[in-house]
Amino acid sequence: MCLQRNVLQIKFPQPNSDIEKGKTRKILGIVFPGSILLALVFIACFYIYLYFKEKGDDQVRLEKFLENYKVHKPTRFSYADLKRITNHFKYKLGEGAHGEVFKGKLSTEIQVAVKVINNSDSDGQEFINEVGTMGKIHHINVVRLLGFCADGFHRALVYDFFPNGSLQKFITSPDNKENFLGWLKLQQLALSIAQGIEYLHQGCDYRILHFDINPRNVLLDHNFTPKISDFGLAKLCSKNQSTISITAAKGTLGYIAPEIFSRNFGKVSYKADIYSYGILLLEMVGGRKNVDTNPETLQVLCPDWIHSLMEGGDISIHMEDEDDIKIARKLAIVGLWCIQWHPANRPSMKTIIQMLDGEVDKLKVPPTPFDFATSTNMSTIIPTRHLNLELEVVHEFE
Repeated sequence: MCLQRNVLQIKFPQPNSDIEKGKTRKILGIVFPGSILLALVFIACFYIYLYFKEKGDDQVRLEKFLENYKVHKPTRFSYADLKRITNHFKYKLGEGAHGEVFKGKLSTEIQVAVKVINNSDSDGQEFINEVGTMGKIHHINVVRLLGFCADGFHRALVYDFFPNGSLQKFITSPDNKENFLGWLKLQQLALSIAQGIEYLHQGCDYRILHFDINPRNVLLDHNFTPKISDFGLAKLCSKNQSTISITAAKGTLGYIAPEIFSRNFGKVSYKADIYSYGILLLEMVGGRKNVDTNPETLQVLCPDWIHSLMEGGDISIHMEDEDDIKIARKLAIVGLWCIQWHPANRPSMKTIIQMLDGEVDKLKVPPTPFDFATSTNMSTIIPTRHLNLELEVVHEFE
């Protein structure tokens, strides 16, 4: 006997395809943009979290450094203290690559300059460099750090106020009677700056390489005593070391030694500061910048007047008497020795001080570092592509 199974079949109505497709597109139109927006919000929150975590880690590292910083510790100010000292940052003195400088008062008699560090230095290393280095320095020709601020993300340095500003203001032609200091004073400034650099290289417990010697970083007090400032790029090494590791060009264009651009010129050492000082000397004598920068090249100029000065011929710089000519010639000769391409050919700061103290007639004119075959204007050009060359790392003091 055969059993017949009845199957109940239920037929559902077929949806209207056009209506359902429209609903589907509407749902997708809502869900997809919403998902994308949610993903973007998540990514933004993630990066914000990473940013504040990194800042928090930097702050912990900074606090640890300051806790361990015991030697000649300057005063620590809060951010509220800085606002009170500067009258809410009312009087701005200047602005650099790493922050703004404001005039302030610790009392009715003590004026100060407050350098507020910007956030471009993300890891705070330059701030730590400056505070740590300045605590080891005590010299008449080096700026004294009075205090600092490390309040949350606010970082600042407090220095003495120098009413005469920087040396840059006084690098001018002798015909500028308002700002020209006179040849004897220029020689005294050159000698004092050299003594400050010599102290950094030999007078401290550790050798301090400044890496940013230029006229803007030499401040003048009310007696026109020069003070070397801005140690954000400084490096420490032991005195028995002559070279230091560096993996990126640092300093101010035009004052950076050739070996920092290219290892073909030699190892990076304290002689880099000697080169920068030499450019500064030539600018003091010439009353003008010896550096011309443009997007394609960095051109270091050695104007015709230096060659004329060395040959004893006519010069365009105004001189009052024979003593002025001797001073200008001496500074020019020393400057040319300092800017020799190869570090080994540059004198030490101790030798430079002896040269500045001595008689110009005993100084030998150095060989020119420039190629006269390619330039009748005594100039040399360093392509800017050299700025990005990775340098070979040599031993460094930690």
